[in-house]
Parts: sequence; structure tokens; C-alpha cells
Amino acid sequence: MNLRGLTTVLLKEAKENFRDRRAVFNSLLLGPILFPLMFIGIVWFTSSAEQERYEATLEIPVIGAENAPSLIRFLEQQGVSIEPPPEDPNALVLSQEKLVVVRIPDNFAENWERGEPAPVEVIADPSRQESQVTIRRVKALLAGYGQQIGMLRLQLRGIAPQLTSAILIRDVDLSTPKSRAILAMIFLPYVLMITAFTGGMHLAMDTTAGEKERRSLEPLLINPVARWQIMTGKLLTTMFFAMASLALTLVSFKLVLPLMPVGAFGIDLTITTAGLLKILLVIAPVAILAASLLTVLASFAKTYREAQSYSSLVVMIPLIPSMIFMINPVRPETWMMSIPLFSQNMLIGEIVRGESVPLSWYGLSFSSTLVIGLVLAVMAATLYNRPRLIFSNS
Repeated sequence: MNLRGLTTVLLKEAKENFRDRRAVFNSLLLGPILFPLMFIGIVWFTSSAEQERYEATLEIPVIGAENAPSLIRFLEQQGVSIEPPPEDPNALVLSQEKLVVVRIPDNFAENWERGEPAPVEVIADPSRQESQVTIRRVKALLAGYGQQIGMLRLQLRGIAPQLTSAILIRDVDLSTPKSRAILAMIFLPYVLMITAFTGGMHLAMDTTAGEKERRSLEPLLINPVARWQIMTGKLLTTMFFAMASLALTLVSFKLVLPLMPVGAFGIDLTITTAGLLKILLVIAPVAILAASLLTVLASFAKTYREAQSYSSLVVMIPLIPSMIFMINPVRPETWMMSIPLFSQNMLIGEIVRGESVPLSWYGLSFSSTLVIGLVLAVMAATLYNRPRLIFSNS
């Protein structure tokens, strides 16, 4: 079989797109530069903000401080700044002027003297994410004070405080710095899926709908070359750019992840070269599937803008399995490896954790996704045998 025409089209499309600065930027530079920087920026900002909230001095307005002077002294010894009581604590919290207000009811001293649990109210709005750290810190201090007083009461009565704990719980943490990395890189599979789709998106649209709109497709089809070879050459170029974008994105992550400030949390974000190659192998068929799907959809579009509208909806497809995995994590099983996109999410997570993955899982995930990608590629390669589709813009 003479494939000279296919090779000629492939080289032609690759050369033209390498000359197009916009195409090179969108396909090869946008993902590798934007996604790692955005990822690091989010994690850096989040970790810095959390650390700042934990280290900041607690400034807590207290209502009824005179009802529990010993509690107030304890809080001050722990570095808490006690502020005067507000007139309307609920409005103060809802307006976010203060994240937490503590109220000590008048019956606190009465319950305290009887040895009963003395009530303390923590007024807060847990629905606001920025309040969570402050709420936890205040509740931990109050619980610590209550536990300390409870132990002293038992000792005064000649009872060993240890008797109140029938079970001693000891945590045996089997996680490693490498396995905890997935906690900070939960978005990595989704980012790579998006890269697989966006890396070849511009080419898929430009080499099909774009050429129809510019009326440069008809002269190309006049050449004595099988139309399926022309379409396959365009499709292979799209796949090449998608794979190149994926590879560059992975290399960028490998270089920048060690710079992230997560060492204090006991997390190791380094990715070995072997791990990098495994992730690339896992995600490679997704690039083929994405290029084929985008090419098929763009072939039906009459204009470049119409192809963009189709592609913007297709990019939402990788979001579905990623969101399912983040909201409802499940234990990987063999049958799950036959589900395209979902299996890649799970395998990338296992690789990042440093787990041992069965070879059969790689094979099943790769083959199932590749089969669907090749079916779509055959559809794309045969579409241009339909004159109505080719001249739909006429």
C-alpha cells in the first residue's frame, strides 16, 4: 500500500502549524506553562493561608467573661486575646467582622459548682471556609480546658483519671510521604485529561472546519491521493501535537512540583522518571481518543467558530470522571479499568501514590481506550468520502 500521500499530508500539516505561532502556543505551550503555574499558585496560596490562620493570634470577643474567670485566664495563657462583648454577636459573625464569638451563660458558675458540664456557646458560621480554622482552634482550646479540669476533679476524689479511658487508641499510620502526595495532587488527573483534549483542539478545528471555511480543502482533495489518507494525515498531526503537549506538561510538573511548600505536611511530590513514563503511557490513548473525537465533530462544522462551539462542550467530558473520583473516591478494581477516562484517573492516582499496579490494569485501560479512539479515527478518516460533508459550506 502506497502511503506517500498520507506522509505528505502529515508533514504538510505539521510544517504549517509549526509556522503558526498561535497554533504552537495553544497546542504546545499553553498547557505546559499555564496548568503547572496555576496548580502551584493554588496550592501555595492555600497552604500559606492555612498556615497563617493557624499561627495568627486569636482575637475572640467573649460575652459573660465574668462568669468563668478561670476559663478566661486559661485562654489568655494560651495566647488568646480576649475582646469586649459585642452588642449583637450574631450580626458581628454574619458580617464576618469576627469569625467566632464565645458566650458564657449565667448558669455556667452554677453548673460548675455542682460538678455538672458547664455550657459554653461558640457562635460562628461554619458555612464560610475561612472560618473553619478559627472554629477548630477555639473548640480545641475549650475542649482542652474541660479535659484538664475533669482530670483534676477525679484526682481530688482519689480516682485515677486513666479509669475514664477504657480504650487507648493508638494510630498506626501506614501512609508515606509519597502516598500522601495524592492529597495535594487530586486535580492532576483532570489537568492531564484537559491537556489531552486541548493540545490538539486547535489543529483538529483548523485542519477541517478551518480549511473548509478558507476553501483550501477542495484543491487538496483534487490531488490523486485517497481521501482517507488525507484525513488520516491530518488526524495523525493532531495526535502528535496532543501527545507533545501532554509530554511537555508532565515534564513541567516534574520540574515544579518539588518547589511546592508541602514539606511541613509530610508530603513528597517528586515524580520519578519511571513514574512520568507510566503516566504518559496511561494517558496516551486518551490523546488519540480526544484527537479523533474532535476531528469528527469539527468535520461536521461549516465554520471555525462553529467547530469551537462543539469543542468547548467536548472539553467538559474529562470533567465527569474526575469529579466523580474527587467526590466519591472508590477502591480501584479490575473491571473499572475498562472504562475510558475513569480508569486513567484511577491509575494516575495509584502511580502518584507510588503503589504497585498490576500490568493487566495497564493493558486493559490502554486497550479499551485505544479501541474507542481507533473507531473514532476510522470514522474521521472515512468522513471525507462524503461529498455533502466536504462541500457543506458551499
